[in-house]
Formats: sequence, structure tokens, C-alpha cells
Amino acid sequence: MLVRFIALSALTALAAGSTGPAGGRFAPEMEAFAAQDRAAPPAPCKIVFTGSSSIRFWTTLGQDMAPMPVINRGFGGAQISDVNANFDHVVGRYKPRAVVFYAGENDLNAGEPADSVVEDFGRFMKLKTDKLGAATPVYYISLKPSRAREHQIAAQNAVNAKIKAQMRGRKDFHYIDVVPQMMGPDGHPKDLFVSDGLHMNGAGYGIWTKAVRPAMEREMKADRPACRVAKSAS
Repeated sequence: MLVRFIALSALTALAAGSTGPAGGRFAPEMEAFAAQDRAAPPAPCKIVFTGSSSIRFWTTLGQDMAPMPVINRGFGGAQISDVNANFDHVVGRYKPRAVVFYAGENDLNAGEPADSVVEDFGRFMKLKTDKLGAATPVYYISLKPSRAREHQIAAQNAVNAKIKAQMRGRKDFHYIDVVPQMMGPDGHPKDLFVSDGLHMNGAGYGIWTKAVRPAMEREMKADRPACRVAKSAS
């Protein structure tokens, strides 16, 4: 009975937007997410996908991951610091069983040094641990090569390598490498993008699905104590 009460209370708080009003330049996006949650409160222990527009525009995410329960909380233009600033709105409030993370491209494009991007990701991991616990895993999708930002591939690879090294040995971190599949034999990014050369088309997301889905299938087989509680309460 107590477990059921706790679970119902969590859903009620979620529907009410208990994390407080969103602020900052992404307030409209955060308010839109809150409105979606009020209209259809999601159950806890889903897999949250968050980050920048590569997540936001993954419109087939639910279909690509089915029947696994996922929530898309990507927002266009986001840097890692923006995800951190809105952590409760895009991650924390959902009490996820796992987080799939993609951000950092926009940071580099704005002139942020690779080491600073890595530091911001470290702050994200600390937020995750502080608010969700050490057991909640994060699946980091490597920064993708694109035709529009081909000149930044070296910096992107540096960020990927530094984050992978920094997180080495952590059981709550998993690295999903999409770079090799997105590069052509000529050493340039494949034709996987819409007209802007930055955002992916269906073929691009097909590559991501093949890389991410197996990791999520393994995740769904993992024993997450918090999700055992949520399941027993439902």
C-alpha cells in the first residue's frame, strides 16, 4: 500500500509540474514539455532521450525503439549547459531507468573549447548522480560527423575521446559510437542529411537506430531496483 501511494504521489507531482516554472531561453520548450506531461502523465522508469536537435528531430523514436518505453526530451539549439540548467524538466522529473544523451555539437560550434565541453558533461553526470542516484545509467551517443560541420570533426572526435577517457571505469556510463557508420570510404560524412547538411534524414536515423536499439534492449534486461518498485506499484 505504501509503495502504491508513493508511486501515485510521484505521478501526481509530475502532472502538476512539481519542478517549478521553467526559466531561461528555453522556457517555451520546457513549458511545452510540462503541458504534454499534464495531458498524459508518463509512468516512471521509461528511457529518456535528451539533448539537442538530433534528439528533438528523431520523430520516429517511439517506433524505432518499440516496444521499449521512451520519452523524447530533445530541444533544438541546446548546449550541454542548457541540458544541465533544465535537468529537472528534461530528465529528473521522469525518474527514468536510463538516459540517452546527445549534446555538445552546438557547444563547439559556438566556440567552446573541447575541454570545456567535457567539463560540462561531467557536470551533467554529477547532476544525474545527485538527483537520480549512481545506479541510473547514461548512454552517451558520440558527436556525429556532418557535412555542414565537417570542419569541426577533429574537435568532435577530441570531445568524444576525452569524455570516453574521463568516464572510463564508471558502471553508469555507456558509450555508443555512431561515427564509423556515418563516415564514407572517402573520409567524408556520408549523404545522411537534409538540405542543411546538419540534421539527419531517415537514413541517418536508421544508422542511429541500429547503434542505439541493441544497447536499449540490453538495458531493458538489466535489473533496476527503482523500476522493480515502480512495477510492483502499478
